[in-house]
Amino acid sequence: MNLLGISINHKTSSIELREALHLSKNEIIDFVPKLKENLFSEGFVVSTCNRTEIFGIIKDEKISYKEVQKELLDFKPIEGITTNNFLNYFSCSAVKHLFKVSSGIDSLVLGDSQILGQVKEAFELSNELDFSGTLIHRLYESSMRVGKRAIHETMIGEGAVTVSFASIKIIEKIFSNFASKTALIIGAGETGELAAVHLKDKGIGNLFITNRTKERAVKLAEKVNGTAIKYDLFKERLNEFDIIISATSSDEYILSYKDVKQMMKKRKGDICCIMDIAIPRDVDPKVKKIDGVFYNDIDSLNIIVDNNRKKREKEIPIINNIIMEEMVAFFSWFNTLNVVPTIKEFRDFFEKIRKDEFEKIKHKLCPDELDKVENMTKRLIGRIMHNPTIKIKKVSENKINFEKSVQYTTVLRELFNLQGHSNDNKS
Repeated sequence: MNLLGISINHKTSSIELREALHLSKNEIIDFVPKLKENLFSEGFVVSTCNRTEIFGIIKDEKISYKEVQKELLDFKPIEGITTNNFLNYFSCSAVKHLFKVSSGIDSLVLGDSQILGQVKEAFELSNELDFSGTLIHRLYESSMRVGKRAIHETMIGEGAVTVSFASIKIIEKIFSNFASKTALIIGAGETGELAAVHLKDKGIGNLFITNRTKERAVKLAEKVNGTAIKYDLFKERLNEFDIIISATSSDEYILSYKDVKQMMKKRKGDICCIMDIAIPRDVDPKVKKIDGVFYNDIDSLNIIVDNNRKKREKEIPIINNIIMEEMVAFFSWFNTLNVVPTIKEFRDFFEKIRKDEFEKIKHKLCPDELDKVENMTKRLIGRIMHNPTIKIKKVSENKINFEKSVQYTTVLRELFNLQGHSNDNKS
C-alpha cells in the first residue's frame, strides 16, 4: 500500500518549529489542492498544538518523503529545520503511527483525550475537500475504532488527561489556593473550555471568559458560572487577573511584551501566572523576563507529563495489542481489494452467460414460469461461484499468501478469458 507520510511533533522539534509549521484550518484548505496536484490521490492533514502530519496515497512510486517535506516547506518556509525534525512513515508503519496517535499513546500528555477528536476533524475536513477516497475513509474508520477501544478497554484515559488539565497542575504549584484568585480564559474553543471547567472544579474565586465570537464566550461563561468580557476590551482589565490562560487559534501574539509590562505595573508587585497553551503561541515568550510573571507554554508541561506517564505506562502494552488487532483487520480488508476486480469480472462473465441463455428460452415460457426459471438460474450461478469466491478472498486476506492470491486470479482470468483491466498485481 503506497501510504506515505511525514510528521513533525513534540518528540522531534521545539515549540518554535512546531508553531512555525502549524497549519490552521484555512491553511489546510489552501494546502490540500497542492497535495492533490503534485503528490497524493487522497490523504489528510493533522495539525494540533503538538504535531503537524501529512499522509496520503502517492500518485507515483517515485514520490518520497523529501517531496512531501519540500511541499510543506514551500507552503510555509521557515529557517532552522532539518530532516532530523521529521519522522517519515510508509505503508504498515504509517498505519501503525496513525493508530498510536488516535489512541493517545503518541501524545505529549499520555492518553490525551482531545487527540481522537482532532484526528476525526482532520479526516472530516479531508472528506469535505474531496481528498478522501476508499482507502483514507477506511483508515479513518479504523483509527476511530482504535481510539474508542483504547478509551473503553484500558485505563489510559482515566481522569482529565489533557494539555488544559496539565496546565492547571502547573498553576497549582504557584497558587496553592484558587478561592481568592481571579482568572481569565482567552479563547472559548475546546482547549479553553476544558481549562475553564478545571478551574471551576478547583474552586476558582472569579472566572472570566473572552473570545472573538461573543456568543461562544457567553455560552462558556454560563457553563462555568463565569463572566464574559468583550474581546476588544479585555486588555484594559488585564491587571485584575492573577491567572491568564490563553488558548486561541490566532496566527500572531495576542499579548505582547508591552501589554504584560503595563499590566504588571498596575498590579504593583502582585504576581501573575500566564499559561500559553496555544500553537502558535498567543503570548510573546519574552514576558518571562518581567518580574512577577510566571510564564509557561506547552513545552513547560514536562513535569506533569512525566508524572502522568508513570501512572499510565502499564496501559501501553494493552493498547499496542489493540493496535495490532486493528492493523491485522485493516490489512486483511486491504488485501482483499487486490482480488475484487477479478471477482467482479468473474461474476459478470457468468451473469452474461445466464442472461444470454435465458433470452433464448424466455419466449417459450409462460409468465408464471419466467420468474421461476430466472430465479433458478440465479441460484445456480450463485452456487457455482460461491466456493471459488470464498477461497480467493480467504487467501487474499493473509498477506503471506499474496503470491498465491495472484496465482489464483491469474488462473481464473486465463481459464475464463477475462479481459478487463485489474489491479490484482498491485500492492
